[in-house]
Amino acid sequence: MNIVVCLKQVPDTTVVKINPVTGTLIRDGVPSIINPEDKNALEAALVLKENEGAKVTVVSMGPPQAKAALREALCMGADEAILLSSRAFGGADTLATSKTIAAAIKKLDYDVIFAGRQAIDGDTAQVGPEIAEHLGIPQVTYVQDVKKDGEYLLVNRALEDGHEIIKVKAPVLLTAIKELNNPRYMNVVNIFDTADKEVTVWSENDLDIDLSELGLKGSPTKVKKSVTKEAKGAGELVNKPAKEAVEYVLSKLQEKHYI
Repeated sequence: MNIVVCLKQVPDTTVVKINPVTGTLIRDGVPSIINPEDKNALEAALVLKENEGAKVTVVSMGPPQAKAALREALCMGADEAILLSSRAFGGADTLATSKTIAAAIKKLDYDVIFAGRQAIDGDTAQVGPEIAEHLGIPQVTYVQDVKKDGEYLLVNRALEDGHEIIKVKAPVLLTAIKELNNPRYMNVVNIFDTADKEVTVWSENDLDIDLSELGLKGSPTKVKKSVTKEAKGAGELVNKPAKEAVEYVLSKLQEKHYI
């Protein structure tokens, strides 16, 4: 079994700041981490590797410093790492990103593709499903459990009001949620074993894709501005009998044209 895991290096959201002039994220000096749900996806792949003898390849798209995230994945137990890095990929929205990653995956042998449900710096939950569409394979989202069942995968998918069990054959793409597992730490043995392993870097020249579909050129989404959420002002405490309190609240809602 060959498993591909899509990872993204993201800024640690506890310290993310917005440039008040440009409205963009301030990334300089901000620590980066592997996107949390991508780690859940990687852990699921590693469990299948241990149980089924699979090969795990991690793929990421980003600047050269994203190698650090891929090296962490290798130290957790992944076998190979590929970084898609080029100025041509810069400014990509979810569509251009998914097309680029799908073009890279097409060059690999794969049975199962894992990805996190969404990245904490975007929260779109679009890239994983879009990759599946570009590859023309089935997808199961919001995966909270997965087991091998003969030639099938038995997938437990979380719903708002319960869950559903899906039996699916490879090739398939699965998006993981945090309830899927508890990701392991880097292993000391793997740290030493992978110290000399190179992270393969691919540019647009290594992919079979139209250059007009990459980066900013291939991105129909245009971000006008990013802003931080404003803190709520102090509330107003109203000490009135119930009927009068209701009338007061209604008058305030009408005053602000909410009703």
